Amino acid sequence: MLMFAQDPLVLGLTLPFWSVLPFVGLLLAIALFPVFAPAFWLRHYGRVSLAFGLPTAAYFAVRAPGELLHLSMEYVSFVVLLGALFIVSGGILFRGAMRGSPAVNSVFLAGGAVLANLLGTTGASMLLIRPLLRANAGRKRSAHVVVFFIFVVANIGGLLTAIGDPPLFLGYLKGVPFFWTLVHMKWMWFFVVTTVISVFYMVDRRVFMIEQRAREAATADEAKGVRHAASVFTAPCVFSDAAPSLPEEKVSVSVKGKINFLLLAAVVGSVFLSSPWREILMAAAAAASIWLTPAAIRKENGFTYHPINEVAILFAGIFATILPAMLILKARGVGLGITNPAHFFWATGLLSSFLDNAPTYLVFLSLAQSLGDVSQVAGVSAPLLKAISAGAVFMGANTYIGNAPNFMVKAIAEETGVRMPSFFGYMGWSCVVLLPVFILVTLIFF
Repeated sequence: MLMFAQDPLVLGLTLPFWSVLPFVGLLLAIALFPVFAPAFWLRHYGRVSLAFGLPTAAYFAVRAPGELLHLSMEYVSFVVLLGALFIVSGGILFRGAMRGSPAVNSVFLAGGAVLANLLGTTGASMLLIRPLLRANAGRKRSAHVVVFFIFVVANIGGLLTAIGDPPLFLGYLKGVPFFWTLVHMKWMWFFVVTTVISVFYMVDRRVFMIEQRAREAATADEAKGVRHAASVFTAPCVFSDAAPSLPEEKVSVSVKGKINFLLLAAVVGSVFLSSPWREILMAAAAAASIWLTPAAIRKENGFTYHPINEVAILFAGIFATILPAMLILKARGVGLGITNPAHFFWATGLLSSFLDNAPTYLVFLSLAQSLGDVSQVAGVSAPLLKAISAGAVFMGANTYIGNAPNFMVKAIAEETGVRMPSFFGYMGWSCVVLLPVFILVTLIFF
């Protein structure tokens, strides 16, 4: 006999572990189909998301309708925020002569890390990814630039304020002061940001020099060909091995669509309102951006709605299938042996790599509150709160699905012709670059 509207805690204790299989299946589909069946995935990813998400949603509509409704409202707020930031930032066009050198790219990343705390990781990512792609359009190998952009701007940079990353905003709603992470975690943020950007500079400098030597070799071969032809068909003359230098055209950087900065501020400010006014103001800002921004600006920006459509559809399935995992963790997390800051850092981080990092943050915040430590803020001791915050924000960069901007940046880059790594290829980058940094964070700060 079915039990209707069952208590979430009881349901979490009774749910079998195989109930998380739809979630695992959807993650595997996101990881494998684009690699092994890209044409099928491009046409049917919406149906795949629906196939995994609908049965789970139907089950919880009977067993825990309150939990499903609450998660659905979080999904709506999530998509409205991402959509508003995506649409408004897509109406801002940067023009100018920027060459994607290692130094320029590093400045992009550093500026984005700071900006992420003012506009959120999504806002900063959507504002800066297109100018960065244009700056590197002349380079043959630029996928690594986008990968590090996801690391720094879409994730790591947003640690210092409650608006920086969705998990921290949820913590703010639970009682964590707005600037708590800025006061208590600024040196950890500085260490991770500077370390990752330093690694990027070395990688990009090597790639840049390889490309430069290839161009010089091609120029030299071309010059030799011209010299040989001239020696055959013309009188002897002297040639220089150096390619002729042409005066560079200096173009000052300009910004179009400035009205969107005001609309962007409205979107950011609306996060402090309660629902549904928050979502109404965000949607109004997006509608105003569409109305006030000339279509030519969006066209020159290469703006399309495909990235946000893909994120909205895939995360609908993720939000639906994540519910069993969330309930099981809430009910049985105490028995996992997670007690000290290092445990919380890695447990929160590893789950944030594959679950959405916002609800994962709440699960481990609840788990920390249940341990009975001396309460310093939001019912959690400061060391545990630092570990949970850092794990959720930093390790959202480990996969494409750890944080919503990751997928959006990937989609935008691929639309412009950048051949991005596969799901597992991206994880290869994160394992090589980020995991050693996170080990150092554990040793130094936890």
